[in-house]
Amino acid sequence: MSVGELYSQCTRVWIPDPDEVWRSAELTKDYKEGDKSLQLRLEDETILEYPIDVQRNQLPFLRNPDILVGENDLTALSYLHEPAVLHNLKVRFLESNHIYTYCGIVLVAINPYEQLPIYGQDVIYAYSGQNMGDMDPHIFAVAEEAYKQMARDEKNQSIIVSGESGAGKTVSAKYAMRYFATVGGSASETNIEEKVLASSPIMEAIGNAKTTRNDNSSRFGKYIQIGFDKRYHIIGANMRTYLLEKSRVVFQADDERNYHIFYQLCAAAGLPEFKELALTSAEDFFYTSQGGDTSIEGVDDAEDFEKTRQAFTLLGVRESHQISIFKIIASILHLGSVEIQAERDGDSCSISPQDEHLSNFCRLLGVEHSQMEHWLCHRKLVTTSETYVKTMSLQQVINARNALAKHIYAQLFSWIVEHINKALHTSLKQHSFIGVLDIYGFETFEVNSFEQFCINYANEKLQQQFNSHVFKLEQEEYMKEQIPWTLIDFYDNQPCIDLIEAKLGILDLLDEECKVPKGTDQNWAQKLYDRHSSSQHFQKPRMSNTAFIIVHFADKVEYLSDGFLEKNRDTVYEEQINILKASKFPLVADLFHDDKDPVPATTSGKGSSSKISVRSARPPMKASNKEHKKTVGHQFRTSLHLLMETLNATTPHYVRCIKPNDEKLPFHFDPKRAVQQLRACGVLETIRISAAGYPSRWAYHDFFNRYRVLVKKRELANTDKKAICRSVLENLIKDPDKFQFGRTKIFFRAGQVAYLEKLRADKFRTATIMIQKTVRGWLQKVKYRRLKGATLTLQRYCRGHLARRLAEHLRRTRAAVVLQKHYRMQRARQAYQRVRRAAVVIQAFTRAMFVRRTYRQVLMEHKATTIQKHVRGWMARRHFQRLRDAAIVIQCAFRMLKARRELKALRIEARSAEHLKRLNVGMENKVVQLQRKIDEQNKEFKTLSEQLSVTTSTYTMEVERLKKELAHYQQSPGEDPSLSLQEEVESLRTELQRAHSERKILEDAHSREKDELRKRVADLEQENALLKDEKEQLNNQILCQSKDEFAQNSVKENLLVKKELEDERSRYQNLVKEYSQLEQRYDNLRDEMTIIKQTPGHRRNPSNQSSLESDSNYPSISTSDIGDTEDALQQVEEIGLEKAAMDMTVFLKLQKRVRELEQERKKLQVQLEKREQQDSKKVQVEPPQTDIDLDPDADLAYNSLKRQELESENKKLKNDLNELRKAVADQAMQNNSSHGSPDSYSLLLNQLKLAHEELEVRKEEVLILRTQIVSADQRRLAGRNAEPNINARSSWPNSEKHVDQEDAIEAYHGVCQTNRLLEAQLQAQSLEHEEEVERLKSQLEALKEEMDKQQQTFCQTLLLSPEAQVEFGIQQEISRLTNENLDLKELVEKLEKNERKLKKQLKIYMKKAQDLEAAQALAQSERKRHELNRQVTVQRKEKDFQGMLEYHKEDEALLIRNLVTDLKPQMLSGAVPCLPAYILYMCIRHADYTNDDLKVHSLLTSTINGIKKVLKKHNDDFEMTSFWLSNTCRLLHCLKQYSGDEGFMTQNTAKQNEHCLKNFDLTEYRQVLSDLSIQIYQQLIKIAEGMLQPMIVSAMLENESIQGLSGVKPTGYRKRSSSMADGDNSYCLEAIIRQMNAFHTVMCDQGLDPEIILQVFKQLFYMINAVTLNNLLLRKDVCSWSTGMQLRYNISQLEEWLRGRNLHQSGAVQTMEPLIQAAQLLQLKKKTQEDAEAICSLCTSLSTQQIVKILNLYTPLNEFEERVTVAFIRTIQAQLQERNDPQQLLLDAKHMFPVVFPFNPSSLTMDSIHIPACLNLEFLNEV
Repeated sequence: MSVGELYSQCTRVWIPDPDEVWRSAELTKDYKEGDKSLQLRLEDETILEYPIDVQRNQLPFLRNPDILVGENDLTALSYLHEPAVLHNLKVRFLESNHIYTYCGIVLVAINPYEQLPIYGQDVIYAYSGQNMGDMDPHIFAVAEEAYKQMARDEKNQSIIVSGESGAGKTVSAKYAMRYFATVGGSASETNIEEKVLASSPIMEAIGNAKTTRNDNSSRFGKYIQIGFDKRYHIIGANMRTYLLEKSRVVFQADDERNYHIFYQLCAAAGLPEFKELALTSAEDFFYTSQGGDTSIEGVDDAEDFEKTRQAFTLLGVRESHQISIFKIIASILHLGSVEIQAERDGDSCSISPQDEHLSNFCRLLGVEHSQMEHWLCHRKLVTTSETYVKTMSLQQVINARNALAKHIYAQLFSWIVEHINKALHTSLKQHSFIGVLDIYGFETFEVNSFEQFCINYANEKLQQQFNSHVFKLEQEEYMKEQIPWTLIDFYDNQPCIDLIEAKLGILDLLDEECKVPKGTDQNWAQKLYDRHSSSQHFQKPRMSNTAFIIVHFADKVEYLSDGFLEKNRDTVYEEQINILKASKFPLVADLFHDDKDPVPATTSGKGSSSKISVRSARPPMKASNKEHKKTVGHQFRTSLHLLMETLNATTPHYVRCIKPNDEKLPFHFDPKRAVQQLRACGVLETIRISAAGYPSRWAYHDFFNRYRVLVKKRELANTDKKAICRSVLENLIKDPDKFQFGRTKIFFRAGQVAYLEKLRADKFRTATIMIQKTVRGWLQKVKYRRLKGATLTLQRYCRGHLARRLAEHLRRTRAAVVLQKHYRMQRARQAYQRVRRAAVVIQAFTRAMFVRRTYRQVLMEHKATTIQKHVRGWMARRHFQRLRDAAIVIQCAFRMLKARRELKALRIEARSAEHLKRLNVGMENKVVQLQRKIDEQNKEFKTLSEQLSVTTSTYTMEVERLKKELAHYQQSPGEDPSLSLQEEVESLRTELQRAHSERKILEDAHSREKDELRKRVADLEQENALLKDEKEQLNNQILCQSKDEFAQNSVKENLLVKKELEDERSRYQNLVKEYSQLEQRYDNLRDEMTIIKQTPGHRRNPSNQSSLESDSNYPSISTSDIGDTEDALQQVEEIGLEKAAMDMTVFLKLQKRVRELEQERKKLQVQLEKREQQDSKKVQVEPPQTDIDLDPDADLAYNSLKRQELESENKKLKNDLNELRKAVADQAMQNNSSHGSPDSYSLLLNQLKLAHEELEVRKEEVLILRTQIVSADQRRLAGRNAEPNINARSSWPNSEKHVDQEDAIEAYHGVCQTNRLLEAQLQAQSLEHEEEVERLKSQLEALKEEMDKQQQTFCQTLLLSPEAQVEFGIQQEISRLTNENLDLKELVEKLEKNERKLKKQLKIYMKKAQDLEAAQALAQSERKRHELNRQVTVQRKEKDFQGMLEYHKEDEALLIRNLVTDLKPQMLSGAVPCLPAYILYMCIRHADYTNDDLKVHSLLTSTINGIKKVLKKHNDDFEMTSFWLSNTCRLLHCLKQYSGDEGFMTQNTAKQNEHCLKNFDLTEYRQVLSDLSIQIYQQLIKIAEGMLQPMIVSAMLENESIQGLSGVKPTGYRKRSSSMADGDNSYCLEAIIRQMNAFHTVMCDQGLDPEIILQVFKQLFYMINAVTLNNLLLRKDVCSWSTGMQLRYNISQLEEWLRGRNLHQSGAVQTMEPLIQAAQLLQLKKKTQEDAEAICSLCTSLSTQQIVKILNLYTPLNEFEERVTVAFIRTIQAQLQERNDPQQLLLDAKHMFPVVFPFNPSSLTMDSIHIPACLNLEFLNEV
């Protein structure tokens, strides 16, 4: 490809710019060879003529296509040069807010100067286990790569973090260590990872300070080695430090600070424990106030000091040592503030003895005041003959004081580092380590001194190591791909290093000048000029004789030689050190006694690479023995060589930190500063090395997928993709040197990928034009057809309109004729109808007159007949009653005589002693009651007899009177008796008619009143309905005004309650999970201790018993509830204090919480049962209402009698029952004290039973008698009422007969009684209606009051703000719910107390009775066993199997082994699901039947421990775990179903109810089994997730479910899993579906409850959603439109699978909602304001951070797509500000929904279960 083709019109290039470093431009004219300039158009449309150097022919750099901009890896760029790198970093940093970018093996990290939510635990777990190129660049990816290589290659690793001050080195190193602490957490309980992290606050406090470039700049270098064991858990750590900037202790430049610890200590000076330090504000001390401002914006020194103290405590530094450390730091501040006064001669000076700061200094360090005052102003000179004491000048004293302060701080720094290393040291063997090097980057200032020289020297060494490592990796890559290797020239900085460290180099000359007695900085500089002036890396400045220039790899640096010798010597006077050695404080003396031997002091930094010394790499030296003392430069060179040896022995990983601007502005990019650092840190050198070879590398599969559009159709027929790629490249790129074919990849020279992209874009552009042409033609054809169709339609409608007008005219004419015809016909018909109606009316009146006459005559005859019939009947009944009364009197007298005789005989018999003895036992109460009843009956009999005598006397008197009157009437002469009787009859008739009329009037009045009441009730109901409507309208208005807040509040409250319940359940299950983990850890530790302590002569002692003793979490069986503290303490004493102490606290907490949940469940169940009972009562009450309507009086009377009788009997029964209870309780107490026989108990039971039966009999007799009386009376009354309604047509034949006057009077009285009865009924009904009206009125008033209250509330809430309205509504609802809850709790507590009391009493007596019965049954069975043992057993098996299995105690271990431990699920493939659970329950039932609580306890404990053992052994076997989950749940369901609790027995058959447990309450064990089920469920989910997780990312995001949809973008140095699509690690969606099919089949075959299966798949789908979404959020290469389409297709396939398996009700689809919305977000349009609103309304399940992250990551796959603009993202953020989303970016993939085990009873009966022979359970006997 020629240069002219590359530099054609519209090609974009980079040109230098003084402000932006590089600027983009576009060619407006094609370039031809030989042109001296280029015609360019800048981005601001400015035209520029860019000159070209013809001799060098150096054209401007070409710009990469837009599709390559923003790549994760800089080496993926087609054109690799400085402007491309800078632009890519700028775009990622400013537009996408990505601070990390790969550059080959280097991670470039740009400091954002802002806290980003990308370092949480969720992000750590997301990067854990991932390949480095699979995820977006991150410091965690580098840490994971180092951790993975350490585990895979078993080689030590290093992470080298470098950069300028303020670039973020310390933070990056801190996050890397946090990653190792999280991923490689310590296996022991030492929490070494917390200690490693705790060292950071301490080192930041004593080694970091504020500079002009960074508020938290590390002023020392450190290398932290984190040690790992063979399991790759952290076991320890070690720290080495380099070149602490001691000069900062005594001097700070403007706007800088001293080390943080000084300001932290001053901020905490007010604490009581720091009063003795005599500290004040930091502004009051010289060493902390030189820089000006002593505070840092946004930093609280007091709070940081508290964190520092906590870190000291965590690392094991005692409180006394901490106080001593703070005393030493405070003494340095006091030393710097000592006032030194110069004498007049100028050669001496003095310190005032009253100097407060010197006194505090001496007091805090425990040294003598006078000596320190003397030797601060004097020095000792030692010669061969004598010793002199010489005064010092003011400047010398100040220098000596500063040197002493620096030396004290350096020694304290080394001591703290040493103790940190001791705290992090471990005695375990270190298998491997990962080192994190946080070291200063290349520095250049206006004035550069000794510190900058050492720093840049270290960076030269690191850059040399970096260059050689990059060169080595490039060579390995080419050799692995079998590419011809050509030597690449790279920059070698060995000459510069030799200039510094070689023999007679700069450091050697400096050390030599330090040994000269009168050596000066000027002499040393002159020696450098003389020695190294010929070196190409050394230069002499023109205008200075004391400075020199070194040409480093990054830049030229000018160093000022002033102070080099003094800093290199690091002189401290020996006299001052000796005073400190004599301190009375041990810590101060120890700081300086460590340096007695100078040799170990100088070599403290040395050591092997495997074991590092705990000393600082550069401890300060003594002033004495100068010939043995090594200089600072020599020590630094030695420690640097040691560091390089360590790094060379490890696999390095590089992190280069870039400072984007000097103003510390968040997300502000300064190109000049960035380019300067990129050149200095070696990133551009990496680019240069990579560009010199083949920088672009494509896998064959990816290249084919990307550029298949360039392949011809006939070439696609070839199945070999490598051959296709070869032929395509040979046709497209003519120069064979531009590409190479490797073993798995194709290598391209720089620019070739851009050329291929251009060809691909041209192909697409041609195809696009063709498509556009065809579409536009089709659109025009469609438009023409549409116009033609519209014209034809208009014509058709016009013609139709004209035809319709004609038809309308014809229709109207016809209608007028028809109307005339019908009108004339109607007039004739009306005249005929009038005549006909008049004739009909006349006939009707005439016929009615004749019919009424006939009817009156028939009616009179019928009434006369009725009167005669009743009179005769009454006379016959009166005669019969007289005879019956006489017979009853005679019978009563005879029976009374006979009873008296029997009573006399019984009294005689009762006086005998034997009878009294026989009846006296327990019969006193009964005799008294019977006597009382006899007395009551005698009284009742007397009253009845008296009433009878009175009535008989009155009847006889009335009869005599009537006889007399009759005789008087018969004897009276001159009167015709028949006439008088007729008159009397007539009068009776008139009275009867009057009574009938009155009755009719009453009935009419009753009906009228009833109608009025009904009407009034209807009016009230209507008014009530209106009020309700008004209320609803008001409520609707309230709801509308408050924007549905009340409804939302109620819904929210329900959701909150559900959420709280779910949270409680999840917290409880998390506790269970933690408990199981602790139990597992305990077992592991016990096994390890057993292995460690095991010796040849070892025997098991009680502490090494079997796992059956690990049942401290299983409660023993008890007959009462174990809930309070006393029972729990009793349980602890029974189980054992040692074991109970381990887990009893956890168990009691869990038990308490479970009991609360159980109580809530019982409350809800009781409420549900009450509702059902009320509904059933309503259903039962409805049919009798018809009967009541038919016969209301009889039923009312019967009910009232029955109620009265039942009330009286109920009172008597309660009294009797209380007396019997007292007697039983007294007898029980006597039995407990005297151990008496159960005869008295059975006797009392018999007495209670007999008394109850007698009361029932008497109650029934009374009810029968009274109902007979009432029914007879009502039949008589009903007969009387029915007589007037008889409508007979017969005549009245007896109307002329004589009627007796007495009979007529009696009939009259009967009619009056009937009227009174009717009146009473009417009054009763009227009272009922009045009561109903009153009740409705009260309801109406209540509704009005409620409405008034709501109106008041509404008025109050309208005055409030919307937030206050919501709060007010919530408060009202909370108060209401609180009151209801309190009432319910009180009721439940009362019921539970009564239930417990009755249960305890009942169980006491039941247990005694059962013990006696069991003893008798056991004795009988023993006798039978000796006689016919074999025959009886055979008969029971054959005849009646009771669903129980018997085994001997010694066979329990064999049962557990065959049924639990050694059982394989395949053995029961054709058997009943959950067969082991049924067998275990039948064994438990037999133990319950024999009342053997120890057997039940042992069997359940062994079963649970056996299941745990099996699950621990098969902790990765899904089938085994599912098998035992189903069996554990089934055993739990059996214990519930057959517990005897009515709540669990609703679906049982009668046969199943016979199989219930009789003696034991296993509620506590049900809870333990429930906890075990939770643990098994969690293990099942863990196994399933472990099997699915490797498939998810490849199947959901990378595999092409829709072929040809996705296009692959260029990849860089980092390999992605997508590159291995043809390899073994790729999965498709069908693999996930197959795996889930396998899960579903296993769980269904093993009989797992369907509800649990639903929950399993809900959890698995949530995991698929979380892992996929997290990878989507952390991978830029998959955030594209095609990925969204693939995701939606994959999700639809999963939904289809759910529907096919009938699992769509599990809620699994709802858990996938965030992923569905993310897929839709990738496909939505992202340009306008409407698009932003659509995105905000659609993505409700995604948080704001997730939406913005996806938009930032969105990457077009070709140039036809457009990137998401920054303005659009800002619009989205502005619209989503109101959301209160969590700050977490990623989903918690480890989140587990709380599992619920709903009760699922079995339909099988125990006696129908067959035990297969393969289980080897022949020792079980069927009972």
